[in-house]
Amino acid sequence: MKINHLNLTVTDVIEVQHFLETYFGLTCYVNAGKSFAAMTDDDGFLLNLMYGKDIKYPETFHVGFPQDSKEEVDNLNQRLKNDGIQVESPAIVHGSYTFYLQAPGGITLEAYCLIEGEDPTKGPRPSFGKL
Repeated sequence: MKINHLNLTVTDVIEVQHFLETYFGLTCYVNAGKSFAAMTDDDGFLLNLMYGKDIKYPETFHVGFPQDSKEEVDNLNQRLKNDGIQVESPAIVHGSYTFYLQAPGGITLEAYCLIEGEDPTKGPRPSFGKL
């Protein structure tokens, strides 16, 4: 069994849709303007964006986007910085080379690649309070 579907409530569906298309390669296949968008990735994962007000996700809630290598993590991080998006530099955390960012719409995203031979149960943990 695998997870194949996630519904996120966001404060700006259009802005989040554009952000995910631009930086994370998702494709929108249903768009209902400001209220709803359905997106998918190359693996068939379905991500729905629904408009909502006063969204309060738990502090550690985030959506992760795996990358194939450290270079891809670095390239995405630099691209975001070049486009004026505030993002910390990648670091080795919980067995991954990773960074987190506060994306439009009130959601936290993670871009990461697993580090072969690293134990994800050891080492530093992410600090979400800085986002």
